[in-house]
Amino acid sequence: MCTSLTYQNSRGDHFLARTMDFAFELNGQPMFMPRNFTVQGDAGEFTTQYGFIGAGRKIGHEMFVDGVNEHGLGVAALYFPANAHYVQHADADKQGIAPHDFTAWALGNAASVEDLRQLVQEIQLVDVPVALLKITTPLHFIVSDPTGDTAVLEATNKDLQLLDDPVGVMTNSPDLGWHLQNLSTYGTLTAEERPLHDYQGYQLKTQGPGTGAFGLPGDYTSPSRFIRTVFAKHFSQPTPDIPSTLNLLQHLLDGVTIPKGVKLKADGESDYTQYRDYMSLEERAYYMEPYDNAELQRVVLTDDMLANCHEPINYALAHHPHIKELN
Repeated sequence: MCTSLTYQNSRGDHFLARTMDFAFELNGQPMFMPRNFTVQGDAGEFTTQYGFIGAGRKIGHEMFVDGVNEHGLGVAALYFPANAHYVQHADADKQGIAPHDFTAWALGNAASVEDLRQLVQEIQLVDVPVALLKITTPLHFIVSDPTGDTAVLEATNKDLQLLDDPVGVMTNSPDLGWHLQNLSTYGTLTAEERPLHDYQGYQLKTQGPGTGAFGLPGDYTSPSRFIRTVFAKHFSQPTPDIPSTLNLLQHLLDGVTIPKGVKLKADGESDYTQYRDYMSLEERAYYMEPYDNAELQRVVLTDDMLANCHEPINYALAHHPHIKELN
């Protein structure tokens, strides 16, 4: 189902990170998309102005679920079941984009969140199935850039607009407004130890640090993952640089990462975290961490790539656990 969050470290570097939780094996890997490349999208072709790197596959055409572009705009698509509503045909004055093509379209054409706010007024998301799953995927999208501006796109009607995300977290259904309202239920949680009352003259014995988080939900539902991620992000100690921030983001996502077998669908298939991605927006770098190897694997958008690479490039992931020998 997926969890995402944004983060700004004490130096001012911005990040967008996410888990990719799904039962069907997506087999995503880092893919570079060049500038001025025409994508044969399922609702019509579109051309990229900007180069970007993200988790992608070519299935008939190039498709992406997340990524960062040359201007530092980060985009991630997450499942949005029972809430996404798409048009059957785009209006004459709008460009039709398949939901599963939105990430590539946005990364290829928007330079910032504010830029995307304007561009989405020119498109509509069209009810077109993705060949891999043979369904039209219900999606919503979190976007962020090096200014810290963070927003969510939820296609609940034909007119698209970005919604400000003040906490920089997104999971799945219900919609962002519901999650933000639900957050008030947990507004008294704290990282500090809560003092205990004296009942009828009996002094209760403390259970130690962590009592401030009593009531923090621990299951894998979307509402619980949202609350847990906001809590952990808010109370985590600030980090000063990119390596320490990536390490922190790994720990933050540990709280919502789903091992195989602990979350089963109605058909018995295991919905699990297939990989985790970390987008370093100022660095224009994409870090990927597959389920079977916790070592971060990086691809950086370089000026040379952007100027001289004119075809998509796939990067193979290492899928064996990395163990460092100390003797």
